[in-house]
Amino acid sequence: MAISNVNELFEAFSKLKVLVIGDVMVDSYVWGKVSRISPEAPVPVVLAEKKEKRLGGAANVALNVQALGATPIPCAIVGADLNGEFFLNRLEEKGIPSKGVITSSERDTTVKERILSGAHQMLRVDTETDKHLSPIEQKSLLHHIKNLLPECDVVIFEDYDKGVINPTIIAETISEATRLGIPTVVDPKKRNFMDYKGATLFKPNLKELREGLGIEVDAKNMDSIRSAVALLQTKLEAKMVMVTLSEHGVFIKDNGDTHLIPAHIRQISDVSGAGDTVISVMACCMAVGLSPQKAAAIANLAGGLVCEYVGVVPINREDLMEEIEDNEILN
Repeated sequence: MAISNVNELFEAFSKLKVLVIGDVMVDSYVWGKVSRISPEAPVPVVLAEKKEKRLGGAANVALNVQALGATPIPCAIVGADLNGEFFLNRLEEKGIPSKGVITSSERDTTVKERILSGAHQMLRVDTETDKHLSPIEQKSLLHHIKNLLPECDVVIFEDYDKGVINPTIIAETISEATRLGIPTVVDPKKRNFMDYKGATLFKPNLKELREGLGIEVDAKNMDSIRSAVALLQTKLEAKMVMVTLSEHGVFIKDNGDTHLIPAHIRQISDVSGAGDTVISVMACCMAVGLSPQKAAAIANLAGGLVCEYVGVVPINREDLMEEIEDNEILN
């Protein structure tokens, strides 16, 4: 049945299960005020007023999928540490299945700690392990992926270059998903950029497109973008390629058509996590059979909406539903 209104769209979302494979992390925030410079070094002193930890990385994709009404199933690895324990507890609190998450004593749980004064980020401190998976970790992760795939409607690869995704994980997952008729969508990073052969949708941003192909691409020149995207689609044998262009919107190419969807004018507070939202919306829209153009238009709205908030936050369902209706995307 063709989806003709926003209620039908979100009703269709509610029936989906989405496998999210990738680098999960904890986003930690310290908010405070700056009133003086340290006597120890020429740096501001932030007087902490509030602290918070959130699910981040591929787990933020899971939160976005959940916010759309679908059921996310993360497949990832955390460390056998306090942050890994926090991560698993928070998944349980959010009602997100943890059956695909492995705890490993060989890795640290990735943490991004941001120090903020008001809406201004003063500093970020990262704790992470970005080494490749051990043979035991890889075998265990693949076992989880292949066991969970048959119950899912779409697969998201959320790659942050922290080592959880590698060429073997990619190739075996795409092969099995293709055999089962399950679409695969990719939010790539540099390390594995050219390894996602045969994916249904590949979604780099402009910087990743330039670095991945090793060529210059002008965001203001549509011929330049079309040429780069066509080259990438050929190299990866991808059914669709979508490039996010920040203030210039999004560009999508499927088997024949290309579409440039302009960005909407907004009060931007923080672009962190916008890519997570875009890939989540694209995956769910594709899984329910929406056209690439309509899916990209909705994802473009969603990515802009989360940029109005400070920090990494999932999409607000009601806000997105309202904007889809206001922009008459489904009509």
